[in-house]
This record gives sequence, C-alpha cells and structure tokens, in this order.
Amino acid sequence: MRQHDPHSSPEGVAPQRRQGIRRWLRIGCLSTIVLVAIALTAMWVVKPWAPKVVVADPGPGGTRVTEQGLIANYYPGAERAPGILVLGGSEGGLSPYVDEQARQLHDAGYSTLALSYFAAPGQPPAMESLPLETFDTALAYLAAQPHVDPARLGVIGTSKGGEAALLVASRHPDLASVVGMVPSSVVWQGLDQQRPWRMSSIGSTWSHQGVDLPYLPYGEYSPGADLVELYRDGLTALAAHHQAVIPIEKSKAAVLLVCGGADTLWPSCDMSNQVLSRAQAAGGPTVSVLSYPEAGHFAAGPPVDVTSEFYSRLDMFGGTPESNQAAREQGWPKVLAHLDRTLRGPVG
Repeated sequence: MRQHDPHSSPEGVAPQRRQGIRRWLRIGCLSTIVLVAIALTAMWVVKPWAPKVVVADPGPGGTRVTEQGLIANYYPGAERAPGILVLGGSEGGLSPYVDEQARQLHDAGYSTLALSYFAAPGQPPAMESLPLETFDTALAYLAAQPHVDPARLGVIGTSKGGEAALLVASRHPDLASVVGMVPSSVVWQGLDQQRPWRMSSIGSTWSHQGVDLPYLPYGEYSPGADLVELYRDGLTALAAHHQAVIPIEKSKAAVLLVCGGADTLWPSCDMSNQVLSRAQAAGGPTVSVLSYPEAGHFAAGPPVDVTSEFYSRLDMFGGTPESNQAAREQGWPKVLAHLDRTLRGPVG
C-alpha cells in the first residue's frame, strides 16, 4: 500500500517543487516583459512607420547654408541669374530628390536654394505650427546673393511643399514665378509622422508671428482605404473653414500646377483646379494646370533613372512607375519652359 507523503500537496506535488516551478514561471514572465520592453523601445527609436529624415550634402558646385537659422543647399548660377527656392514635402529634412531637383534647375541656368524647413537637427520635428518666417528668411537670403537677380525670384514646391509654395506666393507679391507640384489649395491640419497617435490633437501646419493659420481639419477615414479619402472627406467641410483657403489672388506670380489624376495620397488635381477657379474668379493671377490622369502623387518632377530604387516606388501613391515616369517626361520640360518664360522675360 502507497504511503502518504506528509510534504506533498493534495495533487501529489511537493511544495519545494511547486515553489521551483513558480520561480521559473516568474523568471520567464519577467524575461518576456523585458524582451517586449526592449522591442518597444527599439521601435520607438527606429520608428519603422515613419520616413527616414535625411539632410543631403550639397552636390558639386553647391554649399551648405546655415546662416540666419537656415539649413539649405545653395547652388549659385551665373552672375545675376534668376533665383529659385526649392521645397520638398512631408518627408522633412532635405531629401536627395529635392537636392537633385535644385541641381537640375541650377544646370538649367538658375541660382537655387534647396531648403529644409522642418525635421532637420534643431528644427521642429513635425509639421505643426511651422513658421512661414522660415521661407521669408530663405527668400531674403537668396535675393541677397551676388549671383542672383532679386527682381527675378521664383519658388517650386512638391506636395506639402506645393502647399507652402502657394502660401508663400500669396504673401510675396514680389515673386515672379511659382510651380506647385501635386499641391494643395488649402492650409491643412498638421502632420506628425514620427508620432502618428498625436494626429487628432494637432492644429495648423503653418504659423505666422507665432499665431497658427486657419486650417482645414482632416475628414473621416476608413481603415484600409487610400489616404486620399481622408482629404476628400475633409474638403466637403471647406465651406465651414473658408479661411483655410490659400488666397492665391494676392499673388502676382505666374503659377503652374502639376497634378496626378490617380493620386492616392491626396486629391492633387481637384485642389489644383480649385486654385485655378479661385484665380479666375478673382481676375488673377495667371494659373495653368498640367493634369496627368493616369499618374499618381509622383507625377511631377524630373524624370527618374529607371535603374534606381526610386523608380520602382513611383507607384507608391497611385499610378504605375510607367505612368508616373511618362508624366514626368512630359511635364518637366513644361516646368522648365514656364520658369524660362516667367523668370527670363522682361520684368514687369
């Protein structure tokens, strides 16, 4: 007959053994918690959901500008050449593509300044209350350079940089030429790609003299839908936020807008046509729209080397690599022709 062990539990497991099991379970749980904490910390540092912010070094013939609080690459043209301010979008910093665009414009005979206006070291980390004074300072710097004719200044911007370009034009009647590539017609709510959980609490993208500009809030978004739906839904409330509309009629510059009809990031063609309609209703300025129905958000800019990694990503926000490349091949010469006509013709 089996003898009862006075040190065993009713389940037949000795207390010492049970304590050992519990100790190992506690150690295992603690190890799991530590590993999860390390993983979360690593994700917080790396932020795999956010685009990598780059500040490209200047290419041949260019110099880094850090004066007056600016972070930019300057490419001087021939003496008294027209000057162009070049702006990127929500990627922040100074991307190699923005720098490449500035270099191509320089090769076409312009003095160019490729500007970082947020996310570079020492700059605001998110598109939130960004001071328009940054663009004022950049234009003043460009105009003061000995290789620049201050009477022949223009600005070219892409995506959120296109929004900025039109805003700058409305506040600088001295500008002669503006190009907005896949631009906005309104001031939108701000954006924080590093901390997207803040999105609902962010105010305006832009500020002036410390005061936020009126803005259009984002609309409703259904998970799984393209981001363009968030912006389209936001535009349905524009009548209640009419002060968010960029007053393009205050500009005296000739404006060229380039957009993609298959844009899945935001409705760049709808907004380009809104800018055109407002200018026509106000009697100016002159606005032209180049629309490429089969292209997406990467419809505008210089053609891309088909062997580059960027070419394979041209369809990221609508269209195909081929349709976006075709739009660039057709549109970029027209951008250059617009700049040539508006910045090299008679002043006034």
